[in-house]
Amino acid sequence: MNITKRTARIVIIGAGTAGIAAATRLLEQGFRNIVLLEAENRIGGRINTIPFADNVVDLGGQWCHGKVGNAVYERVKELDLLEDTEDHYETYKCVRSNKQTLPDDIADNLKSIAFNSIPERQAELVEFRGSLGDYITQKYWNEVAKLPPIDRAIAEEFLENFHKFESSVEAADHLYEVSGRGHLEYWLCEGELLLNWRDKGFKSFLRLLMNARSDEADDLGMLKGRVLFNKRISQINWEGAGDLIVRCWNGEVITADHVICTVSLGVLKEQHASMFVPALPEAKVRAINGLKLGTVDKFFLEFAVRPLPTDWPGFSCLWLQEDLEELRASERFWLESVFGFYPVSYQPRILQGWIIGAHARHMETLTEEQVLEGLLWLFRKFLPFDLPHPLRCLRTQWHANPNFRGSYTFRTTYADELRTGAWDLEAPLLDVGGRPRLQFAGEATHKHYYSTVHGAAETGWREAERLNTYYRSRTHRL
Repeated sequence: MNITKRTARIVIIGAGTAGIAAATRLLEQGFRNIVLLEAENRIGGRINTIPFADNVVDLGGQWCHGKVGNAVYERVKELDLLEDTEDHYETYKCVRSNKQTLPDDIADNLKSIAFNSIPERQAELVEFRGSLGDYITQKYWNEVAKLPPIDRAIAEEFLENFHKFESSVEAADHLYEVSGRGHLEYWLCEGELLLNWRDKGFKSFLRLLMNARSDEADDLGMLKGRVLFNKRISQINWEGAGDLIVRCWNGEVITADHVICTVSLGVLKEQHASMFVPALPEAKVRAINGLKLGTVDKFFLEFAVRPLPTDWPGFSCLWLQEDLEELRASERFWLESVFGFYPVSYQPRILQGWIIGAHARHMETLTEEQVLEGLLWLFRKFLPFDLPHPLRCLRTQWHANPNFRGSYTFRTTYADELRTGAWDLEAPLLDVGGRPRLQFAGEATHKHYYSTVHGAAETGWREAERLNTYYRSRTHRL
């Protein structure tokens, strides 16, 4: 039987940004037989906007990063949905664990050195073989040496905190596992990197993709009736040239002509050996092993009134060595990787905190009461004033969720050693006639915009275009 655009059965695994981008683009191109299998009971994947406090918070993707060349920004720029975020992440106070606040002149000097040490297009990285941690640390101390003398302990405390801050940007446990050279291949979109969604949240972008008319969770627009929820995948059989067979954990079996797999890199790492029959090619397994999906979690604390004094635009936590050693010997050891707290745009009563890496993964296993108790202890330890008791505390658990196993992707020094990257993860698996059978999308498969929503969207469109091109060329041959 001759398969056409109208009859081709396309199964998309995952209804996150990449899956929604692929499905909506395929429908626009004339494909008709499309279904999305979503393991969660909601769409969005690592975009998860929920009602909280005065309006909403984003548990996952929170900002649109940049304007020039940013597919998300291009889609919404005429709709007045985005605006520049306040400069809290630059003007924050630096507080030591003895309640001492660094003088602004010292803090500003150290921040300037640290922020300027982040490689964007630095030519010296072309030949750099070390990690991002090596690069930033060397550059930091070289610049500190040019300043009027600063207490070495304070400079070290600040660098430690900045490493955590930058690790949260990368989603790394630490910067010594991040490829320095990889930064040359990561593209920053020019313009404000923290564009916020006012009081509407990142789900606004998904609504646009789907042409959903309302803000209701069950309004899926053009994807109505095409998303099947709670459909966790146990196996994708792509053997031979006939039907692909997708098995769900509940025993349900779905057949397809094409499968677009958008599951996170964390899920691929954990399940690829059992999920794919036959096993994935060695090059793809090497990419799955070499790249990494790290853990970045958030805390949202709601207060009855604005919690911080008006002259405090957020704060970062600088640990004195003796306090840190004491912390590490206690059950609150995980607080070492809580690096700062900041206000949230359009949420005057909220403080948002961040935690990274192995300590974030440990935090996810604690009860909400234990987490709150730890954070309140941290506030008492650092702040030279009393915070009111929060009304509510919310924390994310991106690693503990078996449908994600982490937050977003980065390029590791190990990937450099393996000579692999997103290009190997992206590569489709074709049959002997060149037909795409098993395709891969999601932020981890983008060579230049990994870790971003705009990167995820572009990969969904890329795989839709791959199928469109295949069927267009078939039509021409016929």
